[in-house]
Amino acid sequence: MNQPLTADHAGMHTFVSALGQSATELAGKHLLLTGAAGFLGTQITKALVYLNEHILQTPCRITLMDNFVSSEPLMNSLKRTSLPFLKHDVSLPIPRIGEKIDFIMHAAGIASPSIYMKHPVEALNVSILGTQNILEVAKDHKARVLFFSSSEIYGDPDSLNVPTLEQYRGNVSTMGPRACYDEGKRVGETLCYIYHSDFDVHTNVVRPFNVFGPGMRESDQRVFPNFASQIKKGAPLTVYGTGRQTRTYCYIDDAIAGFLLALLRGRSGEAYNIGNPDPEIDIQGLVSVIESVLGKTLDLSIIPHPADYPKDEPMRRCPDISKARTELGYEPVVDLKTGIKRFLSWTDQNYTGRA
Repeated sequence: MNQPLTADHAGMHTFVSALGQSATELAGKHLLLTGAAGFLGTQITKALVYLNEHILQTPCRITLMDNFVSSEPLMNSLKRTSLPFLKHDVSLPIPRIGEKIDFIMHAAGIASPSIYMKHPVEALNVSILGTQNILEVAKDHKARVLFFSSSEIYGDPDSLNVPTLEQYRGNVSTMGPRACYDEGKRVGETLCYIYHSDFDVHTNVVRPFNVFGPGMRESDQRVFPNFASQIKKGAPLTVYGTGRQTRTYCYIDDAIAGFLLALLRGRSGEAYNIGNPDPEIDIQGLVSVIESVLGKTLDLSIIPHPADYPKDEPMRRCPDISKARTELGYEPVVDLKTGIKRFLSWTDQNYTGRA
């Protein structure tokens, strides 16, 4: 179902309240958003449109960019908006944009494991070549850049580094099914550091931790779309591996608050964990929370990892967000149960049960 490009789902006040007066820094400015047709990109666009319509006296000018390689145009509504849109692969040289750019949110990437396993070179290119291309644009325009990295750059932390701080250097394989995504993001961060230190480009990095919410593709193969599609179909929930992998989950509205705070308040050259550290639960525990939301018991099917999903997933992932709290004023407010309720309400109207 093609939803209108309006920020009308519950909780839009979350990021508005979190931004406070910082939102006014966007007034009258020009922002370029790459990866605009993806899950994060679409929801960020809705948030920016909301700010223009309800908060900013002088609207922020927004230019969107995507090539639709890892998104589903029919599941988003970017084609129905009047916002300028460039269909372009950021891995290729960026077309000249005449109007001055003040902010760049570089969210382009291939985050779905089932897709980056099919397109590993493209996944590397968008994080490396694409990031350098964006940084060159930022250098020319003297724009601030927010690079969307990933909690995947930490790999599989040992127990002494969970919750994980930004200074943890990671335990990541360079030769494995996840390496094209993980290592690409790590190099992207290095490029941001170089352009900050050598070319005086204001760069910030965000490392999102398991963000979920409305707008996720049903065929994404990550846990929330999988479960929601199976609930819609009335099928058992499939759990990969042992089901004892632990994660924390951050609802999209809280994540957007963190992203925009990092863009507007972040210290240049710094990286910030964006996520919700509570609760850290295993997959079977997540099923229990979903059951409490639905008020019924769900059947589980614990299966091996499918061939098109990488097997070397970390056993634990939980952020330490003290740096984002102190420097950005970031604080997630949507609890897991509330986020799941909102997400399932949206998927009930937008998923088919045929993923």
